[in-house]
Parts: sequence; structure tokens; C-alpha cells
Amino acid sequence: MTVVIEQRTEQDPNEFEEAVAPAPARLTRFLAGHIDAVIVVALVIAIVAVQAVNIGNFPTVSDDEGTYLAQAWAIQHGHGLAHYSYWYDHPPLGWIQIAMLSWIPALFDHGSQVVMHARVIMLPVTAAGSALVYLLARRLDLPRWAAALATVVFGLSPLSVTMQREIYLDNFAVVWMLAAFVLALSPRRHLWHHIAAGLCAAVSVLSKETMVVVAPALLMAVWRGSDRATRKFSMVGFAAAFSLIGVQYVLYAVLKGELLPGANHNSLIGAVQYQLGRGGSGFILQRGSVSNMTMHWWLVRDPILIYAGAIASVVALAVRRLRPIAVASVILLVVAARPNGYLPAMYVIQVIPFLALAVAGVVHAGVRAVLTVGAHRRLVPRPDNRFFRILSRVRFGRRDLVAFAAVIAVGLVAPFWETGDETADTSTTNDNYVAASAWVKANIADPAHTRIVVDDALWPDMVDDGFQPGLGAIWFYKVDLDPAVTKTLPHGWRDLDYVVSTSIIRQDPNGLPIVRAAMTHSKVVATFGAGDQQIQILRVDRTGGGQ
Repeated sequence: MTVVIEQRTEQDPNEFEEAVAPAPARLTRFLAGHIDAVIVVALVIAIVAVQAVNIGNFPTVSDDEGTYLAQAWAIQHGHGLAHYSYWYDHPPLGWIQIAMLSWIPALFDHGSQVVMHARVIMLPVTAAGSALVYLLARRLDLPRWAAALATVVFGLSPLSVTMQREIYLDNFAVVWMLAAFVLALSPRRHLWHHIAAGLCAAVSVLSKETMVVVAPALLMAVWRGSDRATRKFSMVGFAAAFSLIGVQYVLYAVLKGELLPGANHNSLIGAVQYQLGRGGSGFILQRGSVSNMTMHWWLVRDPILIYAGAIASVVALAVRRLRPIAVASVILLVVAARPNGYLPAMYVIQVIPFLALAVAGVVHAGVRAVLTVGAHRRLVPRPDNRFFRILSRVRFGRRDLVAFAAVIAVGLVAPFWETGDETADTSTTNDNYVAASAWVKANIADPAHTRIVVDDALWPDMVDDGFQPGLGAIWFYKVDLDPAVTKTLPHGWRDLDYVVSTSIIRQDPNGLPIVRAAMTHSKVVATFGAGDQQIQILRVDRTGGGQ
């Protein structure tokens, strides 16, 4: 006979409590242990919700957005790195990422304008950027409220809501650079973190090459985030990772035989020479210059972020833990203010996260200074007036003063931001593009054998409607400036059928004689809108007539 002896083990009472605890109690304990994650999720949801509403209708679609989408289309469909010959205007990694995210718009019903429809791609990019801003703020030793403030400024400023919606390479580059700073300042100080920071920095620069100016600030972050005993290995690891990824772009040009300028081919060095040699947009403080008008447009969207961020960036230089992001911000501001430099509107995207972090960091430093100066103080004098004698008995503590200042600040900023974000979430500025695209689709019966000249904001629509990529739907720049296109037009403007005249084409400074001649010898068959944003469909009159 076998005797089974039951053995009892002593059970941890906490385990028993965990087993019988109701689900709400376990959820509460989980949330309490992951406060940062809860805050980040809540902030990201709020930011993405604000940016998602009306994302296709505001702001007006730009030629740059269409260009990057067209180049992403070329990669997706095996046409190379661009929809025309790739001329090294930017490294291609930015629109490679756009191509990788193209499955997101495919989940939704196709709209009547491709660029508007594709902007949904930017929502996960914004979500990642917002989360990284919060994490970077925490790694700069900012408390949760200050990290949340930086995230709110980054994602909900009217300037952010406007620019982060658009399909710009800068938005991708910023996310990778923020990731590099987060890794560089990792509290674990592992060597692989700093190697990964170099990889992320290289991807950032290959997404938008102008991010390279932030490298000195990132090196400061790696220095600060590394242990003294292994600092030289961290610096070498960072530099090696950055260089090994970055050199791939140069290696591509070498293998293609396109490193140096030469006849009948584009080149990396030639593109750099063009970028450095082209005319600037004037001094940012010179009234009437293009740079000044660009800055004015930024200020119209959000003067608070620009002014407060610039001041905070300079002040943050005096705070040791804020110095890396302060240096990044100041460098970007100095580059923007250089005399006769080229300042595109999307440049501000690169500055926004560092302005937001500087503002939050300086606000925290100010609050901490106030809270460490003395205890309760009588802030109101004791004059003879009875009302003031009563008021003087009220003692204001340091925290009361901070709370009062916070309420005043929110009261001043929130209404302005609410108005700006409401404009972004309700305005419809792309109706003309929608109407023009719909007219072409409905009225041109044989797109496969029709040549139409458009800006790149409409180019994806034309290809989607059945026009031949490149030589049927023709990006207006290429008509005069790309020999591969020009040679297919032996009769010049007479070989074209339609021109879609938009403000982008009308304001182009390059002359473009074939395009101009086609517009001169054409008849208006459809008009949408009025003023600067008017769009006209022009049918080329090959008999020599005109408007």
C-alpha cells in the first residue's frame, strides 16, 4: 500500500492577495508603477487626435510634399530613387521611409487628392516624436510635469500642428535625432547605447542632411552620458557608427560613377556645389527678404513658441543639464539667421523640439529657484487702507506664487493656441486642388496618350489617373531643366497638351521658357478659386493661338 503524504508549503500572503485582488485593483497598481508610460500614452493620444482632425484640408498641399511622395512612388514601383533621374538633391532615406509607410494610407478610402490622402503617414511619426520628447526631457532630469510641458509644446503648438502634418523629410529626421539624444543620455551608460546613438544620428542626417549641424550638441550629450572610465570607447563607438552609415551614401555615388561632376550624368559633388552656390533667401531680419517673410509666417502661427523658445535656449546654456539641447537649439537658430542664407519654411520643424525642451527646462529651473528661496513671505505691505490691511494678513507661500504664475501663463497661452489649432482643424485650403484633380479625371478621356504639365503636388494624382509617369504626367521643372524630358519634346511647347497652372508654377523663378510658351499659347478650359491660390486648366493650342 502506498501512502501519499500531502506536503504544504507556506504561501506568501502577498501572492494570495494578488491572486484574489479584483482586476481594478491590479490595474491601479500597474498604472501606479508605470506613471511615465501612462502620461506618455495620454499625451500622444491627445496630440495625434488634434493633428489628425482635418489633416488633409490644412495646410495647403505643397510641391515638396508631392515631390517626396513621387520619389517614394518611384521606389515602390521599381523606378529607382526618384520619378526622374536622381540628382542627389537630398539623401534618399527620407522618402524610402515614406515608401515603407505607404501601407497606412492604403488602409483608408482613397481621397480625391493623393497628397491630402497620404498625410496620414505623418501621424505615427508625430506620435514617435512626442514620446521621444517626453523621454528626452526625463533624461535631462526634468520632473514629469516639465516633461509633459515639453511634449505639449512640441505637439500642440499651432506651428507644430501645421508643420508636422505635412510630408516633409524634416519630420523624419527630427524623430531619429531625438532618438539619438535619448540613447546618448541613457542612464545605464552602456557602450551599445552610444553606438546606437551614432546609428540614429546617421539615419537622421540621411533623412535630411541639414540635421548634421546638430552634431556638436549630440557629441556633448554622448560625453555627458558616458562613464569617465569608458568615455573614449563611447566616443569612438559613436563616431564609428555614424561614419559607417553615413559613408554608404558616398559609396553609392562612387559605385554609380556619380561622385564627381562630369558630362551627361548627375553627381554628388555637383549637387553639393549647387546647394552651396544657389542664391540665398536674404537676411532673416531684413524687411522684405524671403527669409524675413518666412519668419513672419512662423510668427503668425505661433509667436509664443518662437520668442519664448529663443530666449529660453539662450538662458538654458547656463544650466548644465540643459546645455546639450540648448546648444542644439542655438546652433539651429544661428544657422537660420546667417546673412543671405537659404531658409525654407520647413526648417522650423528641426528647431521645434529643442525650443520646446528649452522652454520646459527653463520653466522648471525658475520654479525650483522660487521654491528654494525662503519660506512663507508677506508679499503685500501693510498700509493704512483697511482693505489692504485685511489683504496683508494673507500670506502667500512659494507654491502659491508658482501656481498663480502657472494659471496666468496658461490663461495667456491657451486661448491663442486654441484659436490656432481650431484654424488647423476646421480650415479647408485644398479645395482648388481637389477640384482640379477631379476635373482632369472626368474630362481627359485618353490620359495614357496625353501630356500634361503639373506641379509635383498634382503629379501623384495624374499617375493615379492613368497618365504615363514621367513623360505623360510631367513635373513642370523637368520640361526645361531635364535633358531626358526635353529631348522627347522636339517641337517644344507644341508637344504638350495641357498645363495645370498653379501658384507654384506661376511663381517659379527659373524662367522655364517651354512651360511659359505653352501657357501663353493655350486656352483656359477650367478655373478653380481666385487670387494667388487660383488653379487653371490650360489646353495648349498648337495652331499658335492663345488666351
